[in-house]
This record gives sequence, structure tokens and C-alpha cells, in this order.
Amino acid sequence: MLKALFVNGSPRKKWNTQKMLESAMKGAAEAGAETEMVHLYDFAFKGCISCFACKLKGGKTNGLCAFRDPLTPTLEKAREADVIVIGSPVYFSYPTGAVRSFMERLMFPTMTYNAGERSVLTKKIATAMIFTMNCPEEMAGRINYPTILGTNAWGLEMCLGYSETLCACDTYQFTDYSRYEASAFNEADKARHRDEQFPKDLENAFELGKRLVGKAGEINA
Repeated sequence: MLKALFVNGSPRKKWNTQKMLESAMKGAAEAGAETEMVHLYDFAFKGCISCFACKLKGGKTNGLCAFRDPLTPTLEKAREADVIVIGSPVYFSYPTGAVRSFMERLMFPTMTYNAGERSVLTKKIATAMIFTMNCPEEMAGRINYPTILGTNAWGLEMCLGYSETLCACDTYQFTDYSRYEASAFNEADKARHRDEQFPKDLENAFELGKRLVGKAGEINA
């Protein structure tokens, strides 16, 4: 049975990013994968510390970060996974700091500096980034989010083998907008978008999870 790991890079465990990941996880389970969710904000960890243990000649890291801390068990699960889906809200045009630190630790040990090679992995992993954002879709395109956020999928594909990106835009941020300094947003419009569009985003996430399980088998055939 293929293994699918879902990584929540949001500090919120019951909000938009988590819901998108849960939907993707259901899709992967329906496709026959064994699924698991981890929450990065449950762990105190660092990004890459540039020790270069993963680049030593004759080293034995085999694509796993040599620095051990509370993130290590999750990295070990990722190393054994056939599918990895990473979810993050967008903070100032980028994934959360926790997600970036996780991705550094996940990707750098798999990347080789040898000429003609790209990865030390003996198998390919089907991956995806799911982004949730307050930014409307039209604005996201205008400020180059497809390019900026797409660089994450590019890194995952280079190091692990395959990647996709899915975005949920114009998300509902607060349970009660009246409590916050947020007059730029119309709560009724945000609520309408949540009720009309977010179910479609969840369905797209479900199909993504389902599709990645099939892709994992295909790219390693």
C-alpha cells in the first residue's frame, strides 16, 4: 500500500489550510493510500543549519537530514512516503516560516551537487503544495503569485520527482470580522465566497489527493 503524508504548515488546526489537507487526504485514502497528517507547529525545530553532512563523500545520510531534533520523525516519514502534500497559508507572498524550514530539511539532503545528477533518491515521490490565502484570485495573478509560489513546486519536483500546486484564494479569515481592524474587507462578500467557492476548492483538493496516488505509481513504474 502506498503511503501518503499530509503536512499542515499552518498554526491553525481547524481552519482553511487544514480543511484543504483533510479533503486531499480523503481523496488519497479513496485511491487506496495509507494516510497520515502531521502539524508542523506541534514541533520546535530549525531549518537547514548548513552542516553539509548530507554532502560528504561516503556519507550515510541517504537523503535524510543528519541534524536530529523534534522534526526528525516527520522527515523519516516523508523519506518513506510515496505522496507528500504540504499545506500553508500565504504570509507576505510566501509559505509560513515553518513550511520553509521543513522544506529546507526535506529537500536539501536529497539534492546532489554531482554533475549530471539531481537527486540521491532511488524512487520518485509525488508531491503537491496547497496554498490558502486572503488574496483574491485576480490580485494573486496581478502580483505574480503563480510564479512566486510556483518556485516551491519547482524545488520539490527537482529534488523529489513530481509536484503540483493548488491554491484557494479569497479565504474567510475570522469567525467575527467585527472584532478586527479589517475594514478593507466586506464580511458579507467573504462569507458568500466561502459558501460558494470554498466547497469547490475542497473538491479540487480531494481530486488532487486522489490523483497524486495514481501519479506516485505511474512515475515509479
